[in-house]
Amino acid sequence: MRLEFHGSKISSAGGLLLFRELDEVLGLHDIAGGFLRDTRTGHNRLHSPVGMLRQSVFGRLAGSDDVNDADRLALDPVMRHVVGGWAVDAKAASASQMGRFETEVLATADNRTPLADMPGHWIDRVHNRKPPKWITLDMDSSVSPTHGGQEGMAWNGHFGCMCYHPLFVFTQFGHLERCALRPGKVHSADGWKAVLKPVIARYADRHLMRFFRGDAAFAIPELYKTLEAESYFYAIRLGANRVLQGKIAYLLKRPVGRPPKGVKRIYGDFEYQAASWDKPRRVIAKVEWHPGELFPCVGFVVTNLPMEPDWIFRFYNQRGTAEQYIKECKQANNWTRLSCRGWRRTRSVCNFMHWPKIWVSSCKGPNSPKSWLTGR
Repeated sequence: MRLEFHGSKISSAGGLLLFRELDEVLGLHDIAGGFLRDTRTGHNRLHSPVGMLRQSVFGRLAGSDDVNDADRLALDPVMRHVVGGWAVDAKAASASQMGRFETEVLATADNRTPLADMPGHWIDRVHNRKPPKWITLDMDSSVSPTHGGQEGMAWNGHFGCMCYHPLFVFTQFGHLERCALRPGKVHSADGWKAVLKPVIARYADRHLMRFFRGDAAFAIPELYKTLEAESYFYAIRLGANRVLQGKIAYLLKRPVGRPPKGVKRIYGDFEYQAASWDKPRRVIAKVEWHPGELFPCVGFVVTNLPMEPDWIFRFYNQRGTAEQYIKECKQANNWTRLSCRGWRRTRSVCNFMHWPKIWVSSCKGPNSPKSWLTGR
């Protein structure tokens, strides 16, 4: 009888090989290697920046929320193959090596802009395989709870906790175009220019229809003008006020007769110009009468879309998918696990924590990886 132990040759992360093959075909991490600057010296350069970046991204795809599991993953045969190079015959980067890479190398001033721009380069590579006919940008903010004395944390009354308040831009495919980590007490639309304008610039020369959706926090006159100048159709929620309520006063009267058994929806369509606007714009109102409710639910959307009011509200309501994308990434990839104490390091980690989402969203929807891997 002979007993042998082959634990080091067994892995439960075999699914990563598909993502690694996809990376090989699209060359996504090779793009990153061309933009990021490696500041390591001496023996610290045992693994290439591209290999360590793969270990960061693929480790989170495998379910490791941070670098605490790097020592175990360094011996995993699949992870060693994913990292490549010296790791194939020896081992991948250790926890200390990965910690220095994520919080020191990637956090330098030279790498700050490339990290923020990288999702755009990756998405462009995906779109080059199958160009979309239109692009819809959804902008939204979210909460990232903080712990201890992290720099930039603040109390947010809306979320009711000490937190950061990051800002995101998604496409209709679930791709996260860009994000920005912000202190917890800023307004939901604070810093929208730095996040949205680079995305708008990337799509400026492409022949496709462009759409934008946002909640009432993004009802900003300068944003309207920016979108109109770049030929974007938009649907943005408007907060109610007395003038808007007066425009639809005739719709707010309870319908005559027996209350309906289902929801009754009535739409209003009119021109409106707030004091801060440079011109009148189209506003759509929706009044919903629900069974058993004394007062109706009223909502307003400012838009430059030429469609019918019910179509415009259906289009706007699809903005909720962006909130689902955020929830998905919080639960599946633990985006909110930002444990660095310094603001500079936390911001750099936030910039690549969402990269696994790009991999997952690239493997569903109209852009199937099967056609990329087979060339058909």
